[in-house]
Amino acid sequence: MSTGRHELWVEEPVGRRRLPDPVRIAAVRAGIVTSVTLIQAMAAYLLTVTGSWLAFPLVLTSVGSTVGATWAVLDVWVTRQVWKQRYGVVSEPSSTARQLRRERRSARRAAREAARIRTAPARTAARGGAQSPSGGRAPQPAPGELSRA
Repeated sequence: MSTGRHELWVEEPVGRRRLPDPVRIAAVRAGIVTSVTLIQAMAAYLLTVTGSWLAFPLVLTSVGSTVGATWAVLDVWVTRQVWKQRYGVVSEPSSTARQLRRERRSARRAAREAARIRTAPARTAARGGAQSPSGGRAPQPAPGELSRA
């Protein structure tokens, strides 16, 4: 037997964050409405089996409660979407994703610049040889390139 004392209550980290208040309220409401609807449907079934006169009104109200329960569940979904749209996205300029995008963009620019520098002598040679800067002829942009003039 170990003589070390163990705490009776140990806090464990939660895997998911708590739902926002409006969403949680809608979910509790939907749970209550759904459970009442299921109880009502079970009572309607049992009353129908016994042949009671209360079965017909209870079946009608069960149909209405089913519509209400469906509405309550949809309310949870809509409330959650609205909350996510209003408060769900936190944009920070120093986020990691933006930094990675910046690095990828600069790498692509550098690769394009290196490819353009490598192909520039080949294009000039294909046009009839290299001209000196004072040769009187301005360099022409290649097809698809913009003029820097």
